[in-house]
This record gives sequence, structure tokens and C-alpha cells, in this order.
Amino acid sequence: MDYLGIDVSCAIGSLRSGEFPAKDCLLPLISKLLGYCLVAASITVKLPQIMRIVQHKSVRGLSIVAFELEVVGYTISLAYCLHKGLPFSAFGEMAFLLIQALILVACIYYFSQPVPVTTWARALLYCAVAPTVLAGQINPALFEALYASQHAIFLFARLPQIWKNFKNKSTGELSFLTFFMNFSGSIVRVFTSIQENAPLSILMGFALGVFTNGTILSQIILYGKPTAAKEKKAN
Repeated sequence: MDYLGIDVSCAIGSLRSGEFPAKDCLLPLISKLLGYCLVAASITVKLPQIMRIVQHKSVRGLSIVAFELEVVGYTISLAYCLHKGLPFSAFGEMAFLLIQALILVACIYYFSQPVPVTTWARALLYCAVAPTVLAGQINPALFEALYASQHAIFLFARLPQIWKNFKNKSTGELSFLTFFMNFSGSIVRVFTSIQENAPLSILMGFALGVFTNGTILSQIILYGKPTAAKEKKAN
């Protein structure tokens, strides 16, 4: 039996025999299920952050460059997974994350008026290059180099935000829920990447996501309460 690329015959056969499914049968099944659950959950990952910005009409404490680099990273990651022909359950959330990241950047631009010319130039450059990358119409060696650099892109997408949080001792309008889901998703993707025998470069990317998202999540927890207390006193 095969449903959405998930082979359940092994598990069902074991259960019918009154036996618990073996590890070699159970782990791939769990990996596939987690993968599809993550794809489904990814539809709403960045919505809390978007709603927080719209509700407060503020991008206080948010690094514009950090979120722009995140869009670039998602674009490269999605293009690479498509190029490698990985199953949808192994990378499907990247498509939804990219769409939400684009909406998030648009919100940041809107509430950061006036937007500098250099920022618009970066946006136009992305719009010109992204379709070619997503279509895979570039040299394979360059594709590998781009994906290798994608790890650095995601790292540098988080570092400005981590430093800004540390410097301000505040996480501003960052959403706890969004970064909690990012952190949890990265952990799940490390597991599914191992089970799907994904390339090491993909596995390392998700491991890096665990570290950087975990760092920002800890900052939100650490700096959130003192900031709230200060604002209460000010009022």
C-alpha cells in the first residue's frame, strides 16, 4: 500500500501479525508522516510574525537585511531540492515559507517608509534573478556552489537579527510562535533528511537552522519579560 509516497504495507503487515513494526519499517514511515505534517504546518509558520507587524503597524527591532537574506536562502533551497528531485515531503514547506517570507518582507517595506533606494535595488535584483534559479537554468557546478553558499546566507540572515537583539536587549516585534515553529521544524527536518538520505549539504543546512532559530528563540524568552516590564512602567 502506498499513499502519497508513504509505504504503509510493512507496518500494517506487522500489526496484523500482532507484532510491533521493526525499526527499519517504522522510522521511514515516521519520517514521511513528519515530513507531510511539517509541509502542512509551514502554511502558517510566518503568519504570527506578519500579523504582529500589521497589528502593531511597527517593525521595531526587526532587521530588514536579515529577512531579505532569508528570502534569498529559501529561494536557493527550494530550487536545489527541485533540481535534485527529492520527494515533496522532504522539502515541500520551502515553497510555502518562500511565499510567506516574500509577504513578510513586503510588510516590512510598507511599515519602514521611506524605503531607501538601495533596498529597492536589492528587491529588483532578486526579481530579475530568482526565476532563472527556480527554473534550474544555471550551470550544475554553479548550482552546487549556490547551495553551499545558502548555508552562509541563512547564517548571515540570522546574525544581524541576533546581534540587534543582543545590542538592544530586546526582540522588538519578533514573534515567539514563528521562531518556535522555525526551531521545531528545523529539528524535524534533520531527522527526515537522515531518513530520506538527503545530501549532506541539505542536512547541514537544517542543523544550522536548529542553532540559529534556537538562539533567537532563547533571546525572545530572555529579553521578552524585562521589555514588557519596562513598557508597563513607562505607561
